[in-house]
Amino acid sequence: MEHVEFLQEKHLEEIVMANAPKQLFSIPDELWEKIQPLLPEEPPKPKGGRPRMDDRQAMTAIFYVLRTGIQWKALPRQMGAASTVHDRFQYWQEQGVFKRMWEAGLQAYDEAKGIEWTWQAVDGAMTKAPLGGKKRRVLTRRIAASVEPSGVCGRMDAACPWASSSMGRIVTI
Repeated sequence: MEHVEFLQEKHLEEIVMANAPKQLFSIPDELWEKIQPLLPEEPPKPKGGRPRMDDRQAMTAIFYVLRTGIQWKALPRQMGAASTVHDRFQYWQEQGVFKRMWEAGLQAYDEAKGIEWTWQAVDGAMTKAPLGGKKRRVLTRRIAASVEPSGVCGRMDAACPWASSSMGRIVTI
């Protein structure tokens, strides 16, 4: 019985989520009219091939990945093939599309509200990745080094090219 309930819940969730990305993450026409001229022309296909994914669909999928923070491979299939969307993202990044979008946004905001270009501040935060990630341990070894009056490093545990004029210095490497 529990197994059937789980399947029903999962099925309902899939139905709801199948339509959610397109409905929640569609690019409004007004915004698309501003983005479209910033995109490069479609590169020629001398050998033919599959039809190219629609630029608006690709941009919608890219915004979805960036907004939700999901991995590229987790992109819902109805938004497009994850590899195609990622390839388009990389191509547009190389072509400077996102930089042009940023500049156009700044210019539009400057015209609408005004930006005081003489004063700016930047803020940021760094946090741990959720679920950790790879742990990096830094192995340290304490060694004692002394510098002889002649300036030659007296070796107690290892060679000490970091020696300075201090006597009996403890160095962590």
